[in-house]
Amino acid sequence: MVANPETLEPVAKDGKTLGEIFMKGNLVMKGYLKNPSTTDKSFEGGWFHSGDLAVWHEDGYIEIKDRSKDIIISGGENISSIEVEDVLYRHPAIMEAAVVAMNDEKWGEVPCAFVALKPSASVVPTEEDVIQFCRENMARFKAPKKVIFCDLPKTSTGKIQKFVLRDQANQKA
Repeated sequence: MVANPETLEPVAKDGKTLGEIFMKGNLVMKGYLKNPSTTDKSFEGGWFHSGDLAVWHEDGYIEIKDRSKDIIISGGENISSIEVEDVLYRHPAIMEAAVVAMNDEKWGEVPCAFVALKPSASVVPTEEDVIQFCRENMARFKAPKKVIFCDLPKTSTGKIQKFVLRDQANQKA
């Protein structure tokens, strides 16, 4: 189910109301090995708390929007890192992108983008070019306030290590 993470009340099946994905059943793990406190927290209320945020559509389809830990709260507005990354991936010169929260004195948090450029890019964009591209393709407040060009740190399986990027973004802030 998709529900409010505090009350465990299912969200409306309207494709708009954001909630957390919860699971229950015989195929869901029983708990974390030798870690009862994490198990208790993860199964609070009898449901497994996935940490994934989604909307629930009328036909029962669940559309994942982001991980709860990756949501950027800027001036009271929630910004999905995945939504910003989707726009960045549409830029013709960007090969890889990851967006994390960067501390901001005025807004609390703002999006910070890390991008790797395509080796074949005919025109190398500047930070301002990338920010402007985002502003033209999404709500302006969701656009990254900083863009860092680099190779993205990955695990041995190729997953981008956002925790490393969060540290880097906040060292440069």
